[in-house]
Amino acid sequence: MVTNDTSTQIRLQKVLAAAGIGSRRACEEMIDEGRVEVDGRIVLEQGLRVDPRSSVIKVDGMRIPTAPGHVVLAFNKPRGVHSTMTDERGRPCVGDYLRGRKERLFHVGRLDADTEGLLLFTNDGELAQRLAHPSHGVAKTYLAQVKGTIPRDLGKRLREGVELEDGIVRVDRFRVVTSAPGRALVELVLHEGRKHVVRRLLAAVGHPVEGLVRVKVGPIGLGDLRSGKLRTLTIGEVGELYASVGL
Repeated sequence: MVTNDTSTQIRLQKVLAAAGIGSRRACEEMIDEGRVEVDGRIVLEQGLRVDPRSSVIKVDGMRIPTAPGHVVLAFNKPRGVHSTMTDERGRPCVGDYLRGRKERLFHVGRLDADTEGLLLFTNDGELAQRLAHPSHGVAKTYLAQVKGTIPRDLGKRLREGVELEDGIVRVDRFRVVTSAPGRALVELVLHEGRKHVVRRLLAAVGHPVEGLVRVKVGPIGLGDLRSGKLRTLTIGEVGELYASVGL
């Protein structure tokens, strides 16, 4: 958004360079090539001043994070750690891993204590709200170690929906990753955010969960991030998150 308050306005090429898109000269070339959009309008002139806190700036159709101080982190939550910033009972919690950071961060969604894997942290309130809201349908991918032999029609049954005590749950995708006598590793993709939904769903179809890891939230994957470690998302990853929730 271009405002009349010149005290917060900065030249567009400088904002792009500060966001890490490239050198000032490279950003000027992007503008000349018509690759930069501000608040829905392609910018072709050099020297346009914008407010990086409120302007929606896109390069090649992808929104660029430009608000000063905004950060998005990926965290590989270990098993036994609670998804709270503090714990009155002194149990391990995700806040323990953020001590010393200056930003006021909050986690997007939750994982129960026995579930490992990907959690996102951010101080971008609008992004966090959209990622957490069911209306935006951000998919989550899980790997579950389960008991029992997986029948060939289980994927079809899960996609059609299984009745739980709080309503029907459907998965978007299901596949068997590996199998052995009496157990299997399966992958599920679903938009649900209800408490313990993956564990309850698999138990309901006769395959209790022995271990559960969330490996993806929307377009962001856990990758090779080690347990208990944090990493800052790249510009491209934040742009993909924005796109996934319509920002």
